[in-house]
Amino acid sequence: MAQYIHFTDEQKQRAAEVDLEEFLRQRGEKLLPSGRDKRLDRDHSVTIRGCEWFDHDSRQGGNAISFVRWFYNYSYPEAVKALLGGEQGTIYPSAAEREKPPQKPFELPEANTNMRRIFAYLMKHRHIDRDVIAYFAKAKTLFEDSKYHNCVFVGTDEQGVPRHAHKRSTNSQGKSFKVNVEGSRPQYSFHHVGQDGLLYVFEAPIDLLSFLTLYPEGWPASGMWCSAWITTSPDRRRPSASRKSYREQDTTAVSCSLCIRTGTTIWCRGRPWLALP
Repeated sequence: MAQYIHFTDEQKQRAAEVDLEEFLRQRGEKLLPSGRDKRLDRDHSVTIRGCEWFDHDSRQGGNAISFVRWFYNYSYPEAVKALLGGEQGTIYPSAAEREKPPQKPFELPEANTNMRRIFAYLMKHRHIDRDVIAYFAKAKTLFEDSKYHNCVFVGTDEQGVPRHAHKRSTNSQGKSFKVNVEGSRPQYSFHHVGQDGLLYVFEAPIDLLSFLTLYPEGWPASGMWCSAWITTSPDRRRPSASRKSYREQDTTAVSCSLCIRTGTTIWCRGRPWLALP
């Protein structure tokens, strides 16, 4: 039977807030830069920032204690003891003690002179209707960046000023690339505003485009469409996807429906809708 170890609430809090980057470096782990995060050299699907971690393959994450339990297969007492320095008396700094770098101002990537790759990818591989793509391209909320030819989905504020951008690769093979542009404000994600007072919340822009392709009746006049991102690092997760939170962001909505994709189906307004691949 494992020996019981008593930890005070202060010790548990201190362990949970240990700077994982410093903890792993002192244990000989190699870390790779990944934007504002660090990525584990021996498992590139895992990113860390401060005391938080996220595994992009298994879609799980948490604080320093949960990471040590998951990564080293430790029990809870073993994880807390390790983070507090154990018998070696090592003192690991708190993530709060690390000076935060100033956030880079939001800036859209440079647009390509044409959108051939985006049209080809969205129409051929995602089966999105050309008119749907053209609508958002004309509104300048969808374009192709010049450097990597990613799809760039732009979210604007009430005055039409870009405040959010998400880049998605157009490759049809291998792992896809998805990342928010640094400085993006999640409350202004990619969206379309209609006039009938209905609010639909999708997990990602391409799910929104798929829905409009399959069910175009009344569009673009109908509906207030919003996409909430599934993200790539601990502090860039999607905003709270609840009816209450989205209604608070737009008080003109009289009905709010969350549209969640599961496999080849988008569940919207309590009904299953066929989704495009």
